[in-house]
Amino acid sequence: MTDPHFDRTWLTPPNYVGRGLVNLMAELEQRLGGSPSNLVLDSDLSALIPRAETYALVLFDGLGAHQLDHPGAPDLASAMAATIEAPFPTMTTASLATVATGLTPAEHGLIAYLLWDQQFGTTINTIHMRAVASDGYPTVDVSLDLETFLPTPNLWERLAAIGVESVVVQPANFQQSPLTTVLYRGARFEPYTSVDEGIEVVKDVASHPHRLVFAYLPHVDVAAHVAGQRDPMYAGAIADANRFWSGLERHVPGSAALLGTADHGHFDIAEHDKHHISPPDPNVVLYGDARCLLVHGDPGSVFDGVPGQLIDGDVVASWWGATPLSDEFSGRRPDAAFIAAPEAGLFTPIINDRLVGYHGGLTPAEKDIPLLIRA
Repeated sequence: MTDPHFDRTWLTPPNYVGRGLVNLMAELEQRLGGSPSNLVLDSDLSALIPRAETYALVLFDGLGAHQLDHPGAPDLASAMAATIEAPFPTMTTASLATVATGLTPAEHGLIAYLLWDQQFGTTINTIHMRAVASDGYPTVDVSLDLETFLPTPNLWERLAAIGVESVVVQPANFQQSPLTTVLYRGARFEPYTSVDEGIEVVKDVASHPHRLVFAYLPHVDVAAHVAGQRDPMYAGAIADANRFWSGLERHVPGSAALLGTADHGHFDIAEHDKHHISPPDPNVVLYGDARCLLVHGDPGSVFDGVPGQLIDGDVVASWWGATPLSDEFSGRRPDAAFIAAPEAGLFTPIINDRLVGYHGGLTPAEKDIPLLIRA
């Protein structure tokens, strides 16, 4: 099913062995006295991060390393010490699950935004944690056990067992959401309602020793999806992210190491590069996202004429990371994956084609994320 001569420049799997998001989380776990199950950062990256009693990590949703040349991001750009790589697929829920567990997607099992699950025989929207209807809206309750959707113990629980408190600083409207329940079991939740309030909350919780503080800012991702990177809305979101970071640089106490990263990058897809796909066989399920469609069943000729590459399921399985594969992954693994060409978007009836910005593939714009370090 896979052409051995395909162009690999945009099909290179992420790094999970020293230069990936999972390795950053392993580095922090080890520094706080834990025993991570994955490799820590390579020595050259580890040496960049100061030793501290408390570590504060900010994740800027949708702010890839290649977006830091924006004129509204001078403080973020000057803080970028290195580039690391997001896990596959380059999606928010997969990356946040890696943060919350310290595991690769192959280990934690959250391998797609729209996730087909063998246990329920349906596709689940992993932000809302509900099955999607035929029009793509997450309206169907499949009685997921949110407390055990990710493996236990997660990172926060492992740290708590050695006396390290984890505090997550999130937008107030995320409190008690299904995804929050899935991700932050065992962590203390601290809400904020504005950039300035978020700075104050992080400053306060990072002033205590023996903590891991994890703060999340969604602004850039929202603007990039809705408006694209040439729009004033995006410029405003970049400015908010820069103000958040510069405020933390000034106010987080020196006893804490302040770090930043992202879950993925972004790029805009033109209308003429949006390809609509519907499998003729109802037994074939297409799930995933607009940059990487996963296939349950035999895709046959469904991707004929669509720019991209069809990859056999046994080949693509390793792209999610470490082996042996978890039970969670085994019940969700695809029979194949179709990776869109760099400029293309893939749309089924359950994938929103009305946005401007997308991500999920393996181009540098999507995969490369910054490692920000306060000087």
